[in-house]
Amino acid sequence: MTTLTDRPNTALLVVDVQNGVMKASVDAGSVIANIVTLVEKARAAGTDVVWVQHTSDELPRGSETWEWVPELVRREAEPLVHKMYGDSFEDTDLEEVLAARGIGALVVAGAQTDACIRSTLHGALARGYDATLVADAHTTEDMSAYGAPPPEQVIAHTNLYWQYQTAPGRTAGTVQTAEVEFGVKAPA
Repeated sequence: MTTLTDRPNTALLVVDVQNGVMKASVDAGSVIANIVTLVEKARAAGTDVVWVQHTSDELPRGSETWEWVPELVRREAEPLVHKMYGDSFEDTDLEEVLAARGIGALVVAGAQTDACIRSTLHGALARGYDATLVADAHTTEDMSAYGAPPPEQVIAHTNLYWQYQTAPGRTAGTVQTAEVEFGVKAPA
């Protein structure tokens, strides 16, 4: 349960599923398909979908690389948060967007696992949110040339350690896309 006691709602947070990010990411097609499923499930349940979009030298605002992958179409009423740092909360209006909607729990999907996904998960938990990672709906590119493990290992390790992540008064963990049920409350 979130430490943000006045925020009973959950949101799907879709992080950086942009053309330039996904083009080199491992298993991108399957991850994108899972995120499409998550967005459909959230919308069907009346759960907020919050979109986070990164801008950088490699992803200049307005460029083709900066745009969302074509399989994902944000609805006008769904919040869009622009960011320039790994943690989606850092120097953005994400906190205000979530507070206005009474959101205290996040279901997180997107890219890149070892950068923006990890940073956002930790940022959420540190700020009092429950943070669930969708284990088969995040990905990263191969950074092994720079000393990182192969991307499949990065993803597996992130799923492993987030599955057991804890903090006082907050929940974390992982779930598969097929197991996500928005709008279903846990028994009291």
